[in-house]
Amino acid sequence: MTALQLNAELFRELSIIAEDESLMQKAVKYLKKLTAKKQAMDETEYLMSSPAMAEIIRQGQEDIKNGRGRVIKLEDIWK
Repeated sequence: MTALQLNAELFRELSIIAEDESLMQKAVKYLKKLTAKKQAMDETEYLMSSPAMAEIIRQGQEDIKNGRGRVIKLEDIWK
């Protein structure tokens, strides 16, 4: 199925529930979750595309796993 066909199918399905506010709210809520997942995947893919950044992330994960992490208050990051 092409993107254009998928878009048309999405709008057809939404038109069926368009008059039911509760169902539309559920659809919007789910679409927002999908959007957030997509954005997170894109960010991860971007970060991991750099071998240097991938190594920094891997090392950070290893440090946390071995108890070498430290807690920093969010407000202290911006000082």
